Amino acid sequence: MVKAVVFDVGETLVDETRIWSRWADRLGVTRFTMLGVLGGMAALDRSFEDAFQLLRPGFDVEAEQEAWRRDDPDGLRVNFDADDLYPDVRPGLAALRDLGYELVVAGNQPPQAYDALVAMDLPVDSVHTSDGWGIAKPDPAFFTRVGEVCGREPGEILYVGDRLDNDILPARTAGMRTALIRRGPWGHLHALRPEAALADHVVHGFPELVKALS
Repeated sequence: MVKAVVFDVGETLVDETRIWSRWADRLGVTRFTMLGVLGGMAALDRSFEDAFQLLRPGFDVEAEQEAWRRDDPDGLRVNFDADDLYPDVRPGLAALRDLGYELVVAGNQPPQAYDALVAMDLPVDSVHTSDGWGIAKPDPAFFTRVGEVCGREPGEILYVGDRLDNDILPARTAGMRTALIRRGPWGHLHALRPEAALADHVVHGFPELVKALS
């Protein structure tokens, strides 16, 4: 029986549309172009870094982020805040808490994301990031840490994410239950793949997840 539900961050809890739109503006391309190229990378199983290289060959992401920080020190830039939460997240988490589940956030995120997530004051028991752990998905050690912070056996944990490669398949290999959420380019594309049948649940959002776990 599932006793703990653990959530990825990007395109599971957080809508990344504003982040990628700001990147488009920064790169001087239309937002349609940025989002379309990003979707193409998802369809081709290539990383989002490849989208930058396609739009601007030789692009140095870290150097550009540093320049952006100098140009706009008080702006969100590549960061997110509570306004980026999907609308169903907060009520969905509250509903799952009322059902008695332990709730944990654990995803691949940079250093500043931890403070942003904590500031949202979500109804969860703890928040963790890959930067804080020094381990990133899909490394099996990441899911070992998930089990440790939950204090549960793997079969008592449900991991919720939008990607097969980073979330569903490695969590399943670790012995956890899984739910694939159809959000963002990866979520919609991966839900159509045969491997999606390996997930315990494929849901469109938190209302379906709550219903599945009720």
